[in-house]
Amino acid sequence: MTADGRIRVPADLDAVTAIGDEQPGAVDPAALERIWSATRYWYRAGMQPAIQLCLRHNGIVVLNRAIGHGWGNGPEDSPNADRVPVTTQTPFCVFSAAKAITTTVVHMLVERGQFSLDDRVCDYLPGYTSHGKDRTTIRHVMTHSAGVPFATGPRPDLKRMNDSQYARERLAELKPIHRPGLMHIYHGLTWGPLVREIVSAATGRDIREILDIEILGPLNFRWTNYGVAEADVPLVAPSYVTGKPLPAPMAAALRTALGGSMSQIIRFANTPLFLTSVVPSSSTVSTAEELSRFAEIWRRGGELDGVRVLRPETLRAATAQCRRLRPDVATGLAPMRWGTGFMLGSNRFGPFGRHAPAAFGHTGLTNVAVWTDPQRGLAAGLVSSGKPGRHPEAGRYAKLMDTIAAEIPRSRPA
Repeated sequence: MTADGRIRVPADLDAVTAIGDEQPGAVDPAALERIWSATRYWYRAGMQPAIQLCLRHNGIVVLNRAIGHGWGNGPEDSPNADRVPVTTQTPFCVFSAAKAITTTVVHMLVERGQFSLDDRVCDYLPGYTSHGKDRTTIRHVMTHSAGVPFATGPRPDLKRMNDSQYARERLAELKPIHRPGLMHIYHGLTWGPLVREIVSAATGRDIREILDIEILGPLNFRWTNYGVAEADVPLVAPSYVTGKPLPAPMAAALRTALGGSMSQIIRFANTPLFLTSVVPSSSTVSTAEELSRFAEIWRRGGELDGVRVLRPETLRAATAQCRRLRPDVATGLAPMRWGTGFMLGSNRFGPFGRHAPAAFGHTGLTNVAVWTDPQRGLAAGLVSSGKPGRHPEAGRYAKLMDTIAAEIPRSRPA
């Protein structure tokens, strides 16, 4: 293992760069090169074995590139390991970026009358009533205000993570830390199982099947569902823990929010069990190219290539602010605005660069993002395989996001 948890950064970055289909558009080519330069600068920090970035401007793919290695260049890999370069088609687990996909499915089902956001969870999961949880609505779940941000009780049996009955029993045992709706704390662990079981109980269908039949299949997506078929597991590039260990207080907060240390989380996330599981909060496997195409649905007001997923008014309601900009204890005190399931951009802070108040989407562990910024005509996907702890160049990711927002001007007023 390298002494500081870094990858071995190649001297010739062009030799480990892949360029997918790109078309000339309205964005200045020099601006796109500045964005890619910021990506390379981030890669040189040595925390990301692989990075993919795909930007669509007014529906045109203007940048679609990857840099690094999908396999063989993690901090724990031997210097003599076989290194497989990443391509723009290499799939990765995108962790909580899955929540944006799931949020889209939920609002689609609400629009179709399958359930209401103001229905109580216990209307569909009758066991979800103890400790005051009977007052919890689906809206509370979607807005991370259900009061159960952390798993309580005995450690769950992860081998049964796809067992619906087992999941419902564990959810029924959760003890809220506050009454529903009192405050917002990011529900990193419990959000996915809750949404999966609500959707299943309300529709009688598996959420993976719904996503495939209603959205991904008609639009010919190869990936971007929850988990993959067993035969596809070897095609999914692994995630890597990089950098030095987190300080003790931050490590403890991570264990509370996500149920384990970074090493434990990533070790499990690379297993066939997780990569074939249906976890609507975190098991989506995709590429930056496909994520940006999914975000194009949002940019176009809920429709893509003749497939209507959401009505524009449904999307507007989903992205209306329901939580003002403020720190969240479960996300390391990062300031965040929220819609109903979507992270929202802002001017000064935010996950999608500065001066991006109209942007929305979701991020994933740790430097993964899918978003659209309708004012800029932008639909974007960013995937990286490193999950860094402490390192002095941590700001390079935020710098890239700021660069994207700065180099692609607003075409619509703020």
